[in-house]
Amino acid sequence: MMDTSENKNEIVVYQADNFTRVEVKLGNDTVWLNRNQIAALFNRDVKTIGKHINNVFTEAELDRGATVANFAIVQIEGDRKIERQIEHYNLDVIISVGYRVKSKQGTQFRIWANKVLKDYLLKGYAVNQRFERIEKDVNYLKNKVDEFDFQIRTSLPEFFRLKKME
Repeated sequence: MMDTSENKNEIVVYQADNFTRVEVKLGNDTVWLNRNQIAALFNRDVKTIGKHINNVFTEAELDRGATVANFAIVQIEGDRKIERQIEHYNLDVIISVGYRVKSKQGTQFRIWANKVLKDYLLKGYAVNQRFERIEKDVNYLKNKVDEFDFQIRTSLPEFFRLKKME
């Protein structure tokens, strides 16, 4: 488990509709949410989200040490501000839970995730195809340069021989 109490983390607000609003921590090249935020995101109670998170780790789908971090959060308890270390889960866990949750928001999440994944795969395929074409063109040009180089090197002695005869 990572301790990120000294990391500088950016917070962005995710709002899928007029009702769901989640502040999202960005840090270490990923998104971080705590159980309460994941519950709000998928419109499920915290206990259900906790069950899904535990199953993700119990089934060894993800490694807890690489996907869980503690963030220092200031909470108001009574009339005091208390700083607590709260477990947050990275995007890998959020995605895994999103595929397990049965709710309207869970369905919307799966539709969105599938669309994004499909877009990335198609764009990646197109980029790969373009890269292969460029690579073929570069190899063709390299071969032509080698041919020209060979012709120049083999023709130069003959050129100098002709110059001497004149």
